Amino acid sequence: MISLILVSLGLLFGIALIATGIYYLIQEKDEKDSVKIYGTCIAVGVVITIGIVIKLILAGF
Repeated sequence: MISLILVSLGLLFGIALIATGIYYLIQEKDEKDSVKIYGTCIAVGVVITIGIVIKLILAGF
């Protein structure tokens, strides 16, 4: 049960990082440093989300 909660929270956190990064990347697209920061935020969110999805596929629901 705890594993399901942690997987759900991890997936939610990863998707939230992606959404937040995309939102602020659009808002601050003219500033070069901001693009780097929010691009990194998106990349971390993608890695977390892909990791959780792979864990779900390999371990089952």
